[in-house]
Amino acid sequence: AFPALAAAKADSCVDIAAIIPAAATLFNFEQLRLEISIPQAALRNNARGYIPPEQWDEGINALLLNYNFSGSYSRDRSENGTTHKSYFLGLNSGVNLGAWRLRDYSTWNYYNSDENRHNEWEHINTYLERTVIPLKGRLTVGDSYTPSEIFDSLPFRGAQIASDDNMLPDSMKGFAPTIRGIAKSNAQVTIKQNGYTLYQSYVPPGAFAINDLFPTSSSGDLTVEVKETDGSISRYSVPYSAVPLLQREGRVKYALTAAEYRSNNDQQDEVNFAQGTLIWGLPHGVTVYGGSQLSGDYYALALGAGLNMGNVGAISFDVTHARSTLADDTSHTGQSLRFLYAKSLNEMGTNFQLLGYRYSTSGFYNLDETTYKHMQGYTGDAEQDDANEATDWLDYYNLNWTKRGKLQFNISQQLGGLGSLFVTGSQQSYWHTDEKNTLVQVGYSGTWSGISYSLTYNYNKSPGMSDSDEIYAINLSFPLSQWLSPANDVSQKRNYAYATYGMSANKHGETSQNAGINGTLLTENNLNYSVQEGYASQGAGSQGSASLEYDAAYGNASLGYNYSDNGDYREVTYGLSGGVVAHRNGITLSQPLGDTNVLIAVPGAADVSVENEPGIHTDGRGYAVVPYASAYHLNRMALDINSLSDAMDIDDAVTNVVPTHGAIVRATFNARLGARALVTLRYHGKPVPFGALVSRDDNGSDTIVGEEGEAYLSGLSPKGVLKVQWGEGADKRCTANYHLPESKQPLLRITMECS
Repeated sequence: AFPALAAAKADSCVDIAAIIPAAATLFNFEQLRLEISIPQAALRNNARGYIPPEQWDEGINALLLNYNFSGSYSRDRSENGTTHKSYFLGLNSGVNLGAWRLRDYSTWNYYNSDENRHNEWEHINTYLERTVIPLKGRLTVGDSYTPSEIFDSLPFRGAQIASDDNMLPDSMKGFAPTIRGIAKSNAQVTIKQNGYTLYQSYVPPGAFAINDLFPTSSSGDLTVEVKETDGSISRYSVPYSAVPLLQREGRVKYALTAAEYRSNNDQQDEVNFAQGTLIWGLPHGVTVYGGSQLSGDYYALALGAGLNMGNVGAISFDVTHARSTLADDTSHTGQSLRFLYAKSLNEMGTNFQLLGYRYSTSGFYNLDETTYKHMQGYTGDAEQDDANEATDWLDYYNLNWTKRGKLQFNISQQLGGLGSLFVTGSQQSYWHTDEKNTLVQVGYSGTWSGISYSLTYNYNKSPGMSDSDEIYAINLSFPLSQWLSPANDVSQKRNYAYATYGMSANKHGETSQNAGINGTLLTENNLNYSVQEGYASQGAGSQGSASLEYDAAYGNASLGYNYSDNGDYREVTYGLSGGVVAHRNGITLSQPLGDTNVLIAVPGAADVSVENEPGIHTDGRGYAVVPYASAYHLNRMALDINSLSDAMDIDDAVTNVVPTHGAIVRATFNARLGARALVTLRYHGKPVPFGALVSRDDNGSDTIVGEEGEAYLSGLSPKGVLKVQWGEGADKRCTANYHLPESKQPLLRITMECS
């Protein structure tokens, strides 16, 4: 940024005030102090929440297994009733070796009834992955999906390297404008939105630039206040709106993929393709982006730009040009234009979260469509569909119907203390047909005296449907635990209980009602229960269910019962889920694992609970797994000291870990097993001096003597030696041999003579 500094020799003296605008130096002769003032904009700053990559932990080497088993037994007790049995097993296994993560997901489905039987193992995906720290991205080899910002997301089997936003601190994620200004003195800079303070910092005189604002939940003007040392305040407004494609100034987001298209639909070919995308945040709220796709029968190029226009809102516009060859060997060329808009009308409480429109010419196809082996699939005509052998809605497509226009919107309106209203919807039209795909959702929700309520309306009409699907619903939730427990009772963990009521109806007059109670039990809130009873009109009759789920340290178990008067139907369901981690210290069972996990290691300390983790405690060897850690972020791991036995003590019950994506990091705690004692140490008949240091021969931690010669010691061996020192010289140190008496008291009080 300053060429004169870059050109200066390493051992030369540089006049900072002459090179950097608004910089200054002042030597205070009386205090022999050199004061250097440099504008904040000229300083290298780390974003809030920044954690240096050197502190990222790749984790330990381990074998992983996640399992999810569920089963059901049902019987239709009508005259021609049948019995059904079904089982499902999902296995997500993996290996962590250094920075590499190997993952595989497979499932087993078994179904048996009086009429048929089905038994199938199915492989879902396998991939190898690792973090590439210098590129702030992730390398994936195997089965995965391409990003969806510019092109539609595609399943693939191959290789991809792409940016990982999780590697950024929270203050750098999403879009927020760079706030610039000039301070006349050592000033306080405060940034507010809608009356709330988002940021506050202090800057030296001169230009400043703030680029680590946390992304706001909605668009809205930012108010910047610069308070000088003389008390004067200058204010100005920075208009701000964001759409998904906007990036912060200087942020580059990329993805490169070379792979084979992967589909579980046998009507599509598995073609080789390559894809690359780039999104670049520029100054003045501008973002440019583009990408390309290439395969044997397809080529596409996309270019676009986004702009934060302040009071007017934020927009992005892009165009995709594609050339494709379809299953009938015809060649097509077309374009697709997309427009996105976002704006917040703060004075009215309205938020246009997303308004978008895409227009495609009749010759535009995406890569997914060119992989179909036939031009036409499901049409809605039963005879024709049977002839095409494509009557499954999941195989719905018709390449003769190219996409034309798509409108989508998402609008919310705050109504003060009366709740909020939202409207979302989309409509897709096609060339060569009047059929449209339309979805509209309208809802109103709020709370009153702890009661939550919502009203919703859904409208859905898809090609091939003879009539639209319309549903109205009302839902209420009553906080029983809040009403029955004193508001100021914080001495114990509160169990939660809610009474619920819901009613839905469609335009044909069919209605259903459900009422029930759900909540949690046990001291750790790890037993969940639910009881529901319902009734449906037009002969459907009553229905009900009851379920329990217990979340334990070694896994989760569930049990449920469902019934329906329609067909005299009865069903029992059950399930088990959990994880298994094999590491150098053995095998540890756990609750279902997440992408990133923490291994709690307290060797020798059994049944120690983990703070704020319901149901999780160490096993008999002192190990436990905390699932769902936040990658690249500081994760606070703490043990519940109230769960320690009387004969156990821990040096520090809190530690922090920063795992990379997919890692299993070890959080080690040093537990000491032994007695707790308050020892009074005496030397020549007098208490040992205050502040004396007590060391032990059993590798326990040192402690300091308090008043009257008292010292607290934990994890003491039955017998041993204590060394006490309070200065230099033989007359300022002594030794005490001890032999603890047998006692069941949690704290021993003993006096030792030191010689």
